[in-house]
Amino acid sequence: MKKIALMLLTLLSTSAHAAGFEWLGVIAHKFHLHFPTYILTTGLVGLLLLIVGLAYRAKISKLSVENRVIPEKGITLRNLVEAYGSFIYSQCRAVLGEDIAPKYFKFISFLFIMIFISNVIGLVPGFLPPTEFINTTLALGMMSFVYYNIKGCKELGTMNYLAHFAGPLWYMAILIFPIEILSNLIRPLSLALRLRGNMMGDHHVLTTFLNLEILGVNVGAFGAALPFYILGLLVCFIQAYVFTMLSMVYISLATAHHDHDEHAAH
Repeated sequence: MKKIALMLLTLLSTSAHAAGFEWLGVIAHKFHLHFPTYILTTGLVGLLLLIVGLAYRAKISKLSVENRVIPEKGITLRNLVEAYGSFIYSQCRAVLGEDIAPKYFKFISFLFIMIFISNVIGLVPGFLPPTEFINTTLALGMMSFVYYNIKGCKELGTMNYLAHFAGPLWYMAILIFPIEILSNLIRPLSLALRLRGNMMGDHHVLTTFLNLEILGVNVGAFGAALPFYILGLLVCFIQAYVFTMLSMVYISLATAHHDHDEHAAH
């Protein structure tokens, strides 16, 4: 019994995190799941968000229309979800405008919370953030890329959307069009590399201080790493926020009608 307790304490300790122990890796090995752990972690994040969404929906469905506008007392699941929704909606209004913010709110709210939780889960001992891997961040970047291009084609029409890459002056189109297309194609890669680079750097810094305990430095690994946990939480939020804000800017640029109007005028 003493050995089992010691093993559990070791696995839950910060040194286990620094040594590279992964809970999902052990589970995958046990059940012969031939998937990289970052894919399993991404699936876990998605499952957690699904459970929270279903729990919130079930709670709201039991309330009358009048009671739905009255917040609950204290810190509850409903209050947290609605506070998050209010925060994201205010950002949508600031970037996209009052009229079209509701149209893109669902995608933006999903994008932010998915990235944020994927970042934060790396602070839990025994988990690696899936956003530390280029495959995950590139998939997120491509999702944003495909979404805003589809919305641009839907709002302006495919030909008009492509025409706005040529700029307002027809005689400059042969120069402007390839530059704009190349700039557009680079966006998902820049989003992916920025997110991956910052999350990898943050994780390496945290791991370095957690490794002090393994190396025998008597400073208390968790005490040394605590400020970096706090800083890491801030980095998780900022990187999710930057990714989401840039995606909103891209949506705004793709769906704006003034570029098309100016092009038509010329």
